[in-house]
Amino acid sequence: MELKGTMIEALGIEITVLEKGKVVATMPVDSRTRQPFGVLHGGASVALAETVASVGAFHLVDQETESVAGLEINANHIRAVKDGIVRAEATVLHQGRTTMVWDIKIFDEQERLVCVSRCTMAVIKRK
Repeated sequence: MELKGTMIEALGIEITVLEKGKVVATMPVDSRTRQPFGVLHGGASVALAETVASVGAFHLVDQETESVAGLEINANHIRAVKDGIVRAEATVLHQGRTTMVWDIKIFDEQERLVCVSRCTMAVIKRK
């Protein structure tokens, strides 16, 4: 998986755990990920959430014949974060033949819940 030149690189996202059905990643809260009001941008949280779901889903498919794409994502932003590092933990809730559903929780450095998200991934056959 090529990360150079992607949103993952641009936002400073780092995958720290990649296991079957589980992904953990970190992202800095800095000038790349803050909104103009000085706190973590909700869109950056959603980008982090979809990243861990996408990486996790891709890890579960036959990469020679299948790919994955985000089909739907929702997020509830619970706590503002001004700086530091946030951590996303994603676990697969459903792994079907054509879709997967992932649960993602994002925490701040004090282990407080920042965002909760659910992402549905489509499993696509490669031609």
